[in-house]
Amino acid sequence: MENLFGWGIGGFLTGLREGVEAALIVGIIAGYLVKIGRADRLGVIWAGVLSAIAASAAIGIGAFVFLGGLQGDAEKLIEGFASLLAVVFLTYMIFWMRKQAVTLGAELRKGVDRAIASASVFGLAALAFTAVIREGIETALFLLAQTTAASEAGAGSWVAIGALAGLAVATLIGVAIFRAGVRLNLGAFFTVTGAALVVIAAGLLSYGAHELIEVGLLPAIVAPVYDLSGVLPHTEGIGQFLRAIVGYSATPELSALFLQVSYLVLGLYFYILPVRRASAVRAASGATS
Repeated sequence: MENLFGWGIGGFLTGLREGVEAALIVGIIAGYLVKIGRADRLGVIWAGVLSAIAASAAIGIGAFVFLGGLQGDAEKLIEGFASLLAVVFLTYMIFWMRKQAVTLGAELRKGVDRAIASASVFGLAALAFTAVIREGIETALFLLAQTTAASEAGAGSWVAIGALAGLAVATLIGVAIFRAGVRLNLGAFFTVTGAALVVIAAGLLSYGAHELIEVGLLPAIVAPVYDLSGVLPHTEGIGQFLRAIVGYSATPELSALFLQVSYLVLGLYFYILPVRRASAVRAASGATS
């Protein structure tokens, strides 16, 4: 059971992180409309949001069905590239959101002002759709890669269950923040969940590289680097739980292991470094004030 639960944790973290991002975006737009006395336009915003959710779900389901119809080397090739694409897209979005977090609210409010000034119903719907579809496509791609990797262990459905649970919790968090006034340290939340997704993405990078090695598109260099199958196999028990969370392999190829470790070290370094610098600056300011 613990191995299946591990795949569910990965899906949960993905759904939670992306769901909260989407909830914050929608909350900023809706809250600003209410503030400027245009609550009558909220229905338009929800239409854009629901359209984005439907489009994201359609993209994810369509891609999953397409992959399910492939076999042999074609399946491994597409799964490998899909995993790499998901890692690239997720990495970009994690760092983009951290960079844009300070100005995102102002940009969304400006977009609302432009749409209201032009009396464009479509403009408001498009603003909400564009803001949410970005998160939706990212979530769909990453969950597709996670589900594909989990399917080898017969745990694909657990990724979906975890993601739905994460989205449900994200919805509750959004309601608590914008309707009940609950305060949440969003900086700490996004730092922790972002770091967790970097770890999961490193595992998916290793999985994608492994698939490309199996079809001969990427050299293994050394295969395996070591063999821990007799001590901690990745096909059962704790080993499979670690495989679900961090992409552990008992018999890794050198190229796949190198990519995973390099991404993990560099990703966490460049993601956490600005946070530590900001903390140091605040501490220095407090000491001199």
